[in-house]
Amino acid sequence: MDKLIITAAPVGAEASRQDNPNLPLTPREIAEEAVRCAEKGAAIIHLHVRDAEGKATQSKAVFQETMQLIRKQCNVIIQTSTGGAAWMSAAERLQPVELRPEMATLTTGTVNFGDEIFSNPLPMIAEFAKAMVKYGVKPEIEVFEVGMIHNALALVKKGILQLPLHFDFVMGVPGGIAGEPKHLIHLVESLPPGCTWTVAGIGRCELPLAVIAAAMGGHVRVGFEDNVYYTKGVLADSNAQLVERIARIAHELGRPIATPDEARKILGLGL
Repeated sequence: MDKLIITAAPVGAEASRQDNPNLPLTPREIAEEAVRCAEKGAAIIHLHVRDAEGKATQSKAVFQETMQLIRKQCNVIIQTSTGGAAWMSAAERLQPVELRPEMATLTTGTVNFGDEIFSNPLPMIAEFAKAMVKYGVKPEIEVFEVGMIHNALALVKKGILQLPLHFDFVMGVPGGIAGEPKHLIHLVESLPPGCTWTVAGIGRCELPLAVIAAAMGGHVRVGFEDNVYYTKGVLADSNAQLVERIARIAHELGRPIATPDEARKILGLGL
């Protein structure tokens, strides 16, 4: 097995300080939390940002400020979100790609997202993929159900993307694929040979799916974007606490943790 790549998703677009008072919101808070996560074993920071009022934003300027603060303090891979929030336009969502992060998310299908619809029509997906190729950004294919794998492979057939791809299975969102082990196995078995994958379990699905993924040879995402609790009814003190737990469990499983540079090699970044 490759070493385990831990991704930390410290903010997201949905969580608020009413959900967890330890949620970082400002560029400096997010950067400081990213550094703490890197110190505990995270190789990738999945990055959302917030505006001055604490609301989700895809502002290029806010992303740039946050990315600069992170890069001044650590060597972690920055993966910007192009999902933003469900109500944002395609043009808004695509803004951070112009900053040439090493990675960005590419959601390859439309899905119900709680009471909202996260819209990703096929022409827009192709537009986002072409922009990532243009700016030299590696896409992480964000999958909320198995059909999104096939949509990503259609981009390969069209010559827009190339194999091997890296996938993130987001499991347990109301409206998307359930966070059950049998579904994770199905998703993994649906990938072409040579592709890499991460699992992001939502809420109570985070820990069990992370442990299963680590044992299966996949990679893991944790953080307040997906889950604000450490155990049932007990809020996590920080994102770094969630990263540290996965690193400890991986050690018990005999799975070493990848450094950012080792993750770059595994994912083919810069090649």
